[in-house]
Amino acid sequence: MATKLLSLTCIRKERFSERYPLVRKHLTRSRDGGGGSSSETAAFEIDDPISRAVFQVLGMTCSACAGSVEKAIKRLPGIHDAVIDALNNRAQILFYPNSVDVETIRETIEDAGFEGSLIENEANERSRQVCRIRINGMTCTSCSSTIERVLQSVNGVQRAHVALAIEEAEIHYDPRLLSYDRLLEEIENAGFEAVLISTGEDVSKIDLKIDGELTDESMKVIERSLEALPGVQSVEISHGTDKISVLYKPDVTGPRNFIQVIESTVFGHSGHIKATIFSEGGVGRESQKQGEIKQYYKSFLWSLVFTVPVFLTAMVFMYIPGIKDLLMFKVINMLTVGEIIRCVLATPVQFVIGWRFYTGSYKALRRGSANMDVLIALGTNAAYFYSLYTVLRAATSPDFKGVDFFETSAMLISFIILGKYLEVMAKGKTSQAIAKLMNLAPDTAILLSLDKEGNVTGEEEIDGRLIQKNDVIKIVPGAKVASDGYVIWGQSHVNESMITGEARPVAKRKGDTVIGGTLNENGVLHVKVTRVGSESALAQIVRLVESAQLAKAPVQKLADRISKFFVPLVIFLSFSTWLAWFLAGKLHWYPESWIPSSMDSFELALQFGISVMVIACPCALGLATPTAVMVGTGVGASQGVLIKGGQALERAHKVNCIVFDKTGTLTMGKPVVVKTKLLKNMVLREFYELVAATEVNSEHPLAKAIVEYAKKFRDDEENPAWPEACDFVSITGKGVKATVKGREIMVGNKNLMNDHKVIIPDDAEELLADSEDMAQTGILVSINSELIGVLSVSDPLKPSAREAISILKSMNIKSIMVTGDNWGTANSIAREVGIDSVIAEAKPEQKAEKVKELQAAGHVVAMVGDGINDSPALVAADVGMAIGAGTDIAIEAADIVLMKSNLEDVITAIDLSRKTFSRIRLNYVWALGYNLMGIPIAAGVLFPGTRFRLPPWIAGAAMAASSVSVVCCSLLLKNYKRPKKLDHLEIREIQVERV
Repeated sequence: MATKLLSLTCIRKERFSERYPLVRKHLTRSRDGGGGSSSETAAFEIDDPISRAVFQVLGMTCSACAGSVEKAIKRLPGIHDAVIDALNNRAQILFYPNSVDVETIRETIEDAGFEGSLIENEANERSRQVCRIRINGMTCTSCSSTIERVLQSVNGVQRAHVALAIEEAEIHYDPRLLSYDRLLEEIENAGFEAVLISTGEDVSKIDLKIDGELTDESMKVIERSLEALPGVQSVEISHGTDKISVLYKPDVTGPRNFIQVIESTVFGHSGHIKATIFSEGGVGRESQKQGEIKQYYKSFLWSLVFTVPVFLTAMVFMYIPGIKDLLMFKVINMLTVGEIIRCVLATPVQFVIGWRFYTGSYKALRRGSANMDVLIALGTNAAYFYSLYTVLRAATSPDFKGVDFFETSAMLISFIILGKYLEVMAKGKTSQAIAKLMNLAPDTAILLSLDKEGNVTGEEEIDGRLIQKNDVIKIVPGAKVASDGYVIWGQSHVNESMITGEARPVAKRKGDTVIGGTLNENGVLHVKVTRVGSESALAQIVRLVESAQLAKAPVQKLADRISKFFVPLVIFLSFSTWLAWFLAGKLHWYPESWIPSSMDSFELALQFGISVMVIACPCALGLATPTAVMVGTGVGASQGVLIKGGQALERAHKVNCIVFDKTGTLTMGKPVVVKTKLLKNMVLREFYELVAATEVNSEHPLAKAIVEYAKKFRDDEENPAWPEACDFVSITGKGVKATVKGREIMVGNKNLMNDHKVIIPDDAEELLADSEDMAQTGILVSINSELIGVLSVSDPLKPSAREAISILKSMNIKSIMVTGDNWGTANSIAREVGIDSVIAEAKPEQKAEKVKELQAAGHVVAMVGDGINDSPALVAADVGMAIGAGTDIAIEAADIVLMKSNLEDVITAIDLSRKTFSRIRLNYVWALGYNLMGIPIAAGVLFPGTRFRLPPWIAGAAMAASSVSVVCCSLLLKNYKRPKKLDHLEIREIQVERV
């Protein structure tokens, strides 16, 4: 089982530790600045059956309260750890469920004098899976809210998010209590079509097609052969289509193995056969969307075939002599030819083309809710069946005079289908960012065959989907990199703009990593594949963007609340409108001259009532937020800014204070040793051999810089073997020490030396001061408690740092630098970039505490960092921004990932979030304003003074147009341009790098 590592300090942060429950401990080290100072961190292997529970604890006022709660809980048997956060009134408990349960923990909190309520109770990661399901048939937020309620009521479902805009659901569930088949069944029982996208299991699925003469016996042989392969979970054969579905673990096997086994198994048994990856014409969200667009287009064309003649006979031909006489010819009693034609033509529109509204209404009412389909069905039925009544009365009565509204029902349905067609087309464009990302992967790849010495013995062009881990592939100039990996031979420049947004080609040579989907420019590369399929960087970016589009922004709650009572309220207003106008007509409260010559008071009231019912639009409200979030996150992804959902967008637009880490964030993150001063007579080669043997145990950039510099003094520079370091110890915030060749070596800052009573001479103090004045980090080295040397390590500033801070100031955003480095170096860097507020020599937990202090002072705080020791602060901040070149842990903990590692993207992220949120506000103003103005006008408030009334078919067209306008308003975000200042800044950065 894979081991997941995380900083011990991260365990104190709720959002981060949601992902990684605490289990078995191992030691790793992470460091930040401070003369090679290091801080001990812990890593944990997810293996033991430990559960995690998060409680809200009310009544805590200080750390003493938190301490009393912690003591009380830790006295319980079966408690592994308890962390109490008095500032946020949270308690996170890690416990063994066989020894203690959550109810006992809650009672213990209350016995301590505080009010405790369970927020989340989660077993370890093995007890939770996440599946994604495509849902067809949703029309408004009422539908999505209903599905969420249905899913959340199922035992074993932990969380369920349903996104109306992309018509998908993401469900967190316990596989021990239910399967994804049950989830599909629940959605279908609610009246919607459900299609499984992914199960969340750590397996991949591939469909293979077999061409050739096959017998039932051959298929059984294939099935048994595949099932015998290691890593294959299950094999399913679809009889009649020659399709085989294989569920497998990608770490163990892959599709190329399956094809080889199939072709070799059957050869000679029933003739030669060929196996290929099964293609169903691009089944997926895009193909499903295209099918929906075609369906609406076809329905609209058919509706026009019937509706146009109905409209002409009712509104145009009645004014043309000759044709009018023909249409007014009485067939039976008062029944005319025109009424018969309109009835015959309107009926298929109402019951065939409009059948979708009946089924949608039935499903909604069956589950106890009402949606837009209910409004449309009621409005069109009222018009159609009243018209049918007038036809029947005219046919049976010699003196009946009435007017039919067949054109109203037919035109209503036609306009609404047109609106849905335009809406689906516009919604499809909001997800183009994902489609473009998915199309980056090349269709084919060149697979190399190597001998034992690593020499190329052959090459073969294969389907890009057949690449497996540890394959070696050849990338020629002008070709796309087929999969993630690292270069084992060759040199070239690779254009990574399609993934990171970085326009400049990146040089690649042996040992450098490459990303699948990027473009090789001018050299041949041999790449060893490290990640394929869902593990690839491209797949992870696509998944992140999809998850972002599924996540609801808090402002979406407004639409969800309104949707609960919107449709019932509209039905009530519609009935009230009809009743008021009908009674007013019967009681002669308005003059008869107000009634059109072709109607009576009942028909006038009916038209007002129908107009109110069909003009109201809950769809526009439901689409206001998700469409803007979809486009905003897509635009961000295209510019190298990955925003993890609407919540991150909403918080980012409020940011007024940004906390920056130093190393790797403000600086290049590639420190180099620039000066070495020995205080005692010693050979430099021997000195660096001892220092490197100590520092090679650390992963910190400063340690790597020292080790890299030490290689220059070795003959085996490429991969030197350093002496063994015994008794290695890291001292938090100070440095490291170890025993090498029988001598005690210490590498660190002044505090480390002082603690171990190592005397620092005046000339060493002067060297440290000089280094700090030049924004360099001074590192002291002692051997056997005697100071031997001083190293100066420089980490140059990023070219754009100063200008980026200046632009943030112009945006009224305060900048603060928090670093683990010493005060002298920190102040020098801060002066150079223009930051006034500095916190130095900060441990990881102190960075998080500083963020909380700023939040308590009323700031909305963003944290920008790149390392493991930044993850607590990234989680504590309102918005965490991780530099893309940073660690996986920092990226997991962040809300926004900056792929290019450029500081100007911090500005882009904030500016984009502000533009997106202003678009959401505009959408809400339009959607709410439309309903608040449209409903009274449809109800006839302008009629007494102006004689203006809104016919139902125009009201229906307005309703359809409102949804389309909201989506189109969101689509305008696709034209987003980052602030012009950043373009000048990037040009300057390119010039600096060239120099």
